[in-house]
Amino acid sequence: MIRRLGLGRVHLVGTSAGALAALLVAAEHPGMVRSLVLAEPPVHAWARQDPKGRGLYRDFVATIWKPAAAAFRTGDDVGAMRILVDGFGGVGRFDGLAPEARTVAMQNSLYFKAATASRDPFPDVSRGKVRRLRMPILIVTGENTIGLHKWVNGELARLLPRAERVTISKAGHGSARENPHAFNEAVVRFLERTAADWKEQ
Repeated sequence: MIRRLGLGRVHLVGTSAGALAALLVAAEHPGMVRSLVLAEPPVHAWARQDPKGRGLYRDFVATIWKPAAAAFRTGDDVGAMRILVDGFGGVGRFDGLAPEARTVAMQNSLYFKAATASRDPFPDVSRGKVRRLRMPILIVTGENTIGLHKWVNGELARLLPRAERVTISKAGHGSARENPHAFNEAVVRFLERTAADWKEQ
């Protein structure tokens, strides 16, 4: 799409699965990416390969992923999304959603139904290729996100020591939705600095 539209080098901003997609694009086609914003990409393949991360991944699968998959299989899409939203954001999060937010969550249920049924929902990303990324990168973490996502972001920061990091207060995995003002402010500031640096070059 980037090539077809003739966009040249682009700024990629992604959250959750979108952040994983953005990271994969940057890793495979670094020359196409001017800057990168990554809000908790689920590179859970890395966690499965690490002793500490493996425990966090197993807990995530046992308490969130498998129960949601089981609910989807019985046709209880609302129950499945309640498990996922509460698992990512805290008990009672789903039932406390505003009607519009619940509508969005249920629209996302199609993705999660497919993902929880997949044999490989969290594709690996080459650590070597990530380590070689040189574009400006911002790593975004929700203050209240689960341990697995914090671990993955920590691994990203280890591989990318020059990357900027920001923590979004009063937010979990869905920081762009849970605290949009703080998220947007952090991303816009980063993009403005990136644009200024680009002009200077």
